Amino acid sequence: MTVAYITHPSSTQHEMGAHHPECPDRVRVIDDLLRVQGLVDFMREETAPAATRKVILRAHSAALLDEIDAISPQQGYAGIDGDTTMNPFTMSAASHAVGAAVRAVDLVCTGEVQRAFCNTRPPGHHAERNRAMGFCFLNSAAIAVLHALEEHGLQRVALVDFDVHHGNGSEDILVEACNAGRVLMVSTFQHHLYPGTGDQPMSANTVNVPLAAYSKGDAMRDAVTNDWLPALNAFKPELIVISAGFDAHRDDDLASLGWVEADYRWLTQQLVAVANLYSKGRIVSTLEGGYALGALARSVGEHVKVLIGAD
Repeated sequence: MTVAYITHPSSTQHEMGAHHPECPDRVRVIDDLLRVQGLVDFMREETAPAATRKVILRAHSAALLDEIDAISPQQGYAGIDGDTTMNPFTMSAASHAVGAAVRAVDLVCTGEVQRAFCNTRPPGHHAERNRAMGFCFLNSAAIAVLHALEEHGLQRVALVDFDVHHGNGSEDILVEACNAGRVLMVSTFQHHLYPGTGDQPMSANTVNVPLAAYSKGDAMRDAVTNDWLPALNAFKPELIVISAGFDAHRDDDLASLGWVEADYRWLTQQLVAVANLYSKGRIVSTLEGGYALGALARSVGEHVKVLIGAD
């Protein structure tokens, strides 16, 4: 089994201010841990290409892209909202994050690799068709799903989102594909946390499980066992795309859930088991949240160990 590890230098050039939690060190600490633990030695390293406008337009409107381009600064910062800021490298980083996810889908769907992990930023799952928000500019995971459907002819793709915040952007972009039965979206998130959406799914083919603040990994495991797995087994996905957020960890101050590294390992094991049953083992995982740097790196390490078959 071969697993791709896809990165790009622009991920460390985009930044939103000195004390912003969505910082370049996020991808650095992940890369450091994967190398120190020797995990990259078992992976195929690739540098992400930039995404084409055609690929991005599968998920986002031309008006949004034009708006973002118009305010992208030549120096300093430009604000999207109170939490989301651009610097001169932001759109390069966002484009290469999308390019990583699309390249991962190409590699997996053509059989060059079985799985892929994209260590890129900025995250994407809050970016809606017509709106950038919540640290996110372009929705890499949703674009990856649509690329698999439209470029590779897959009929059933599952998007799994375990970020602590609801993936409102992914749900917005994929609602038509969900309604058509081509996409199943399953997610967990902390109830009533930013952006305050997800309680009422936009499609019958969406399984959202809000988790109570201060609940721990056992609540997530119950949600996966009782809600996600029956839906995934009924859907029989040909590919699983993961919006892999690690901010439900108990050390993460941006939320109030109590997951630990073993929970991320268990969760990844469940997804690998589903992929092995229905998807020829095919998984594309792309980084979303996670802001306690040590916990983020350790949790990603457990996630990657399972993806490469080391755990």
